Formats: sequence, structure tokens, C-alpha cells
Amino acid sequence: MSRWGGPPWGVSCNSRVSLFTIERSKNGNLVQYDVCLDENGDLRDSNPVSVYWVLENGENEELNAIEKKYGYGIKSQERLGKNRFGVYLVALKDRKITVEKIGDRFMAIVSIDGKPCILERIFIRTEEKKIGMPKVLYVDLFGRTRHRSVPVNERISPT
Repeated sequence: MSRWGGPPWGVSCNSRVSLFTIERSKNGNLVQYDVCLDENGDLRDSNPVSVYWVLENGENEELNAIEKKYGYGIKSQERLGKNRFGVYLVALKDRKITVEKIGDRFMAIVSIDGKPCILERIFIRTEEKKIGMPKVLYVDLFGRTRHRSVPVNERISPT
């Protein structure tokens, strides 16, 4: 494990900041999304958002290739300006997440229930199958409005 408490793989960072997590109905393992900061405390110039497992026992683990491609990976990251990136997740491919510095912290901003909100966590309810990929029953987004910090949530059902 590296000095910042994250996984030992990937590009080195001066520090990492937690953005949000994905919780699942299957077990207590979390998918953690962080930003990687340079020596000045700014977002790295390319691919600043990283993702990994935080297991129930507290250990960290890299996502495997299938999890990256079909479940929890990052579909794309696009620089929008200094300390600002547009990010698309595989799990939310139709919702742009904007990672930006607000005050002295980096936040993930996404539309929740039609409002721009600070994303705090995502919950995925699945139906596990004996063979093949689990069936997603719904996805809940939880966050707070940017200016008043009012809790907001939205349930997304697969179509």
C-alpha cells in the first residue's frame, strides 16, 4: 500500500482526494473514485480520476478488466480547463460528471433529479445470477445541491 493509503498500482500522485463511492447490494465492498493531485495540489493533466475496490476487510484492490470495461470503470476523461475535467463512467455512460475545485476541495458535480449536485455516493441494486453478469434492477444517486447543500437523490431504472 502506498503512502496515501490507496492501491499500490497506477501512476504516482503527490496526494489523492476522495470524490465518491459506489455501494452495491451484493456485499460490503465499495468502488472508490479519487482524484490524483500534483505537487501544487492541482489535478493531474491527464486522467486524474482513478477507481479501485475498498474491500470489506479494509484492503484496496484494482478492478479487473471485466469490471473496468462493463461495470465500474471510467469510460472517458476530458480536460475542460485548469482543475476541471469531464468524466463519464461505464455505469453512468449517459451522465457527464464534472470534477472541479469548489472552494478548497475537489468535487464531482452531476445532474441528480434535474439539478446540478455534488455527488456523494451511488447505490446499485442487482439480482445475482448463477451464470453470467448480474442484472441491474436500479441505480440510486445521492448528493447535495451545490449552493444550499440540500440532500437530493434519484432512482434510475434500466430501460
